[in-house]
Amino acid sequence: MLSAAPDRAGDVVELGDGLLRVVALHGIQGTRDSWVPVATRLADAARWVLPNLRGRGAAPRGRGTADYALDPYAGDVRAVVARHVPPGVPWVLAGWSMGVSVALQYLIRDAGPRPAGLLLLSGTPALCEASWFKASEPAALLAEISAREETLGLRVAADREAVAATWTAIRATDQRPHLKDISIPALVIHGRQDADSPWAHAVQLAQSLPAARLLTLEDGGHGIPSSHADPIAAVARGFFTELKRDIP
Repeated sequence: MLSAAPDRAGDVVELGDGLLRVVALHGIQGTRDSWVPVATRLADAARWVLPNLRGRGAAPRGRGTADYALDPYAGDVRAVVARHVPPGVPWVLAGWSMGVSVALQYLIRDAGPRPAGLLLLSGTPALCEASWFKASEPAALLAEISAREETLGLRVAADREAVAATWTAIRATDQRPHLKDISIPALVIHGRQDADSPWAHAVQLAQSLPAARLLTLEDGGHGIPSSHADPIAAVARGFFTELKRDIP
């Protein structure tokens, strides 16, 4: 059952039950709605913490482009964890698309308590080599953002101005030099047909994280949380079971 709670990092809902918490971060054009297909299938295995990050839903808006960089997003995640993950409770940090970049940044900047595991979908450690948007002129970028909403089949989309500011702030990011220092168990799930974050990016991510493994969805594109919710939930359930077994 969904329950709302105010939070400076955005409006947050919790779904499901269980000792394990999963803090799941949406993509650049998504909202927490992006995770609902997977979370509902795993509501018996974990309690899902689903924030709308800044600029999405009822979350606060940034005052300028700098407010939409990865560090401020990571700070938002820290606030969510502080409020929604009780001390001593094991938790998983999950991300889809840009949510992967935010999750990695949370760990790179040592923003807060460390998760027991990472669940990373359709992401890239090298936004500088991704081509989510090609336009730089504001009107053209907004038009491209609108068209991509339809391509991704988003049921609920982010505010387009926030998306444009976010892409402007993060498009040159390269997190690859830091991956070797993230030794948390990680499950990377990626579609081989992903045109936004090519499959080769997932291979590099999984190979560079010391404790990661990669599951490839051969017919999957970028929107796998909705198009492949069943296989994602099945393998994530096993991953959660392993983590709980290994937690003292």
